[in-house]
Amino acid sequence: MKTTQQLHDLGQSLWLDNMTRELLASGTLDRYISELSITGLTSNPTIFDHAIRNTDAYDDAVHKKAVAGKSDETLFFELALEDLTRAADLFHSTYVATDGIDGWVSLEVSPLLVNDTAGTIQAAKQLYTQARRPNLFIKIPGTEAGIAAIEESIFAGVPVNVTLLFSREHYIAAAEAYMRGIERRIDANLDARVASVASLFVSRWDVAIKDKVPDALRNRLGIAIAQRTYKAYCELLVSPRWKKLAKAGAKPQRLLWASTGTKDPTASDTLYIDALAAPNTVNTMPEKTLLAYAEHGVMKNTLPQDGGNAEAVIAEVARAGVDDATLADQLQREGAQSFAKSWKDLMACIASKIAKLKQSHAGETKL
Repeated sequence: MKTTQQLHDLGQSLWLDNMTRELLASGTLDRYISELSITGLTSNPTIFDHAIRNTDAYDDAVHKKAVAGKSDETLFFELALEDLTRAADLFHSTYVATDGIDGWVSLEVSPLLVNDTAGTIQAAKQLYTQARRPNLFIKIPGTEAGIAAIEESIFAGVPVNVTLLFSREHYIAAAEAYMRGIERRIDANLDARVASVASLFVSRWDVAIKDKVPDALRNRLGIAIAQRTYKAYCELLVSPRWKKLAKAGAKPQRLLWASTGTKDPTASDTLYIDALAAPNTVNTMPEKTLLAYAEHGVMKNTLPQDGGNAEAVIAEVARAGVDDATLADQLQREGAQSFAKSWKDLMACIASKIAKLKQSHAGETKL
């Protein structure tokens, strides 16, 4: 049995952290679904930027939309939704078979809205409506402005993938926003079933401290933060507050492991997949990491619900001079800045491609 199937049987959903038109057209995504137990996927501006910039798969669509007068964000979201709705359709049978627990794809609102609660709420509603697919998550960052937008979006019935979470405290804030949205729906006699996942970024912790701690502590903090957060997740699911919501029909906001590709070339390329096996969670992994795990990953132990040795590791890191609370907020700010830069690069890429395609077509017309 493949190790990917073992994770699936454990109750962990394996999602692909990639989305390109070629992935769909080549049948590769179909193969990952049938052979590697992939049951969903996530996307982000960087992924689309690379796909649009480095291939010609989008050229015809970009040119047609540009001729129709579309550009910038409008053009991009149409391209992205064309891909993601096709992917959502591939996962629809999984979505139905799991009663809406699995089979999701994700699309991010513009990262430039990171500090704009009202703008994020409006964009989330618009994109979800535009997609016309029940199994599409809208990604909203778990920043201060994002937390308010998450509550309102859940209340409005928009499924949300909360992104840019880096700590137990970030996760709890996102979980409480989700629950407030559901509680308001129940009070308004609306359906309590609005799906959500909370995405905790893991590997960026270890990148941030690699030159600040002894070798014995390298590549350990991200996993410890995940263990600490998983403990809080398990505790929430048995809390009286959550049990009341579950009784009303609400489904858990599942914890999702993000940023699970190994960044340290000296470490195992399946480090974070091996370490984060846990039921009722999601692991979204880059294509390279997925293939590595399918080839030589080993599922040894599952995450302990009591947090394991997380606090001991975090305490050792603290003694080395790293304050995890301060670093978590720093990583979230830097993540938001990185996403905004990727977004601007993506818009510039689309503008450049439009200009080149128009020039090319103009030359063909003259001939």
